[in-house]
Amino acid sequence: MARLEVTTTYLEMLAVEQLNPSLPTELTLMEAVVPCPEFQRFLYTAVGGSWYWMDRLRWTYQQWLDYLSQDAVRIWVGYVKGGPAGYFEISQQPDRSAKIEYFGLLPQFIGQGHGGYLLTLALKTAWELTSSRVWVHTNSIDGPHALKNYQARGLVIYDRQKHLFDLPQSSPGPWPGARSPYRNSYGSR
Repeated sequence: MARLEVTTTYLEMLAVEQLNPSLPTELTLMEAVVPCPEFQRFLYTAVGGSWYWMDRLRWTYQQWLDYLSQDAVRIWVGYVKGGPAGYFEISQQPDRSAKIEYFGLLPQFIGQGHGGYLLTLALKTAWELTSSRVWVHTNSIDGPHALKNYQARGLVIYDRQKHLFDLPQSSPGPWPGARSPYRNSYGSR
């Protein structure tokens, strides 16, 4: 384990007019309406494994199913040429805002413009679920372009917090030993 100081950055959009859309790509979007823990766990590990998304790795099948069955949780998957390229998860919050809980691309689709377009679609979708506020957070061990992409689409920083985390020497990846598309800030792949 390595102890690392991680900065979490919180961003928000208070009006749909703030959205600065990205140019479309060949990515198509489909909502995952039927709760499917196997597929959602695949997306979670395939997209987030290289960036140390670990909070849900220990969830049981039943925990996944219970979470995905909530009316307030919605999942959309972006596809390129028939294969899943990325996804986003939006939850409707008690204050009636919409939070982008998870967002990202599978490694082979990074760097092709799909991230900006998928985020554009995520923000448009979130604004269909709220009329007050869309928000998200990212951190310093997420993909190197995550914060820039959020800001480029019109999200504005409203808070930053630093925390110490104990992280494994290498990311969990989609499976142990998988390689990250980018080298993280402390050298593991």
